[in-house]
Amino acid sequence: MSIGELLAATVPMVRTLNLEYRETSPEKAVLVLPDQSEYRNHVGGPHAGAMFTLGESASGAIVLAAFGDQLSRAVPLPVTAEIAFKKIALGPVTATATLGRPIAEVVAELDSGRRPEFPVAVAIQREDGAVTTEMTVVWTLRPNG
Repeated sequence: MSIGELLAATVPMVRTLNLEYRETSPEKAVLVLPDQSEYRNHVGGPHAGAMFTLGESASGAIVLAAFGDQLSRAVPLPVTAEIAFKKIALGPVTATATLGRPIAEVVAELDSGRRPEFPVAVAIQREDGAVTTEMTVVWTLRPNG
């Protein structure tokens, strides 16, 4: 089962918004929010809440791709999120997430008994390539027990 299939099966909001997982690797996660009239705002683009969910979901996908092998000893959790709306988004939008720290560095911190935190940067773009939204989600790996 792919990360996208896993998240669609276990996170109801992913199914609600019909998010499409285009790529999920430790280097990059790419998700698409299709253009759906029931999730539009007052200017005809995707609602801010749908955009937030898209960005947070992309950040979670890359976290699972990068740290899925650590799930037996730690649970990934978002700590903070910051979002900036730069341009009007219309039509389908694509979120691309990238890790802000090397995987080995985060795992080494977990190995040392600490609770690592790391940023995930997300850029959301329209079909014409314009970045409409920038988001940073800080995640942690909370040790089990």
